[in-house]
Amino acid sequence: MGHSAHVSVAARARLQNDERRAQLLALGLRLFGERSYDEISIDDIAREAGVSKGLLYHYFGGKRAFYVACVAHAAEGLVAKLASVVGPPGEDRARAGLAAYLDFVEEHRVAYRTLMFGGLGNDPEVVAILERARGAIHGRMLSELGIDATERPVFRAAAVGWIGQVEASCLDWLVQGTPSRDELVALLLGSLFGVLASAKLVDPDADVELPPSPFAG
Repeated sequence: MGHSAHVSVAARARLQNDERRAQLLALGLRLFGERSYDEISIDDIAREAGVSKGLLYHYFGGKRAFYVACVAHAAEGLVAKLASVVGPPGEDRARAGLAAYLDFVEEHRVAYRTLMFGGLGNDPEVVAILERARGAIHGRMLSELGIDATERPVFRAAAVGWIGQVEASCLDWLVQGTPSRDELVALLLGSLFGVLASAKLVDPDADVELPPSPFAG
């Protein structure tokens, strides 16, 4: 067997491993979204997945590590979804970003709940994953406006607070089923422009020109 054949076999094996790992993570997100962390055993996970406990330990090292990997997988998916949105800052870009966020929430509602609620309470590793995702989101949002978050803490606080509102509103939306998606987008869009305008009032020296509010005039 030639070198290229060995490479091909290794590549296929890696692909199969990646696919199996992704399948296990998707299953884990569903299970942890349906039941609390303490209610699920490694035996439950293995049984649902149709694999041995040994294989789960091989991939993840244990239940806690598996849970952390599931949370990280959901966070990476959300950040990647938002990173796919492009365009100049303004109402259209903000609306497209919110649409992408809500697409993820709707398509992966169990994963989103798992990500936001976190079955390990204040576990530092889980909290760090969520904070990194939030940081990536508000960091991108501010950088697109030309704002350095370290130099303009008022705008950083405004962005962080707005993201918290988005998360709380989306969780309520998943449970209640209301308001409509269009109404939720309009509400969050208005809140975004309002909080940025407030930040500019508090920090008037910030060298940033905010896009006009969709509700102005």
